[in-house]
Amino acid sequence: MKQIAVILFLTFQQLGFAQTTDYNTKKGFAAEGYDVVAYFENKAIEGNKLYISSHDGVNYKFVSQQNLDVFNSNPEKYIPQYGGFCAFAMADNGKKVGINPNTFEIRDGKLYLFYNAWGTNTLKLWLKNDVKGLQNKADQYWEAVKYN
Repeated sequence: MKQIAVILFLTFQQLGFAQTTDYNTKKGFAAEGYDVVAYFENKAIEGNKLYISSHDGVNYKFVSQQNLDVFNSNPEKYIPQYGGFCAFAMADNGKKVGINPNTFEIRDGKLYLFYNAWGTNTLKLWLKNDVKGLQNKADQYWEAVKYN
């Protein structure tokens, strides 16, 4: 039975029916509608409905036509890690936890978003630990859960 399931999966994958990554699209947009390009300027700014783009089936909002154009020229650079779920929660236990779009870090040219509510700021927890170790753990967990 396992062999049949593997064969079907590989067949569907070749036909273009491969699973897509699960993204955190609260409010209908990645990063809860915040401009992912602006994060790279160390700004957490909610995007405008006038400037919307879509990549990999996910909608993104931007504060300006310029940021939209920058994103469209290289979307992979700006997509939040772990589908836009909380990076610390992904590293801690592989859970897809929502984020506070104002709590973020740019590290090694990548955008990481974090949960920050009810007295728990996971960015602070992230920074108090071995960040490289947390990144490695989060990467491993993400590979296991990104399609569910």
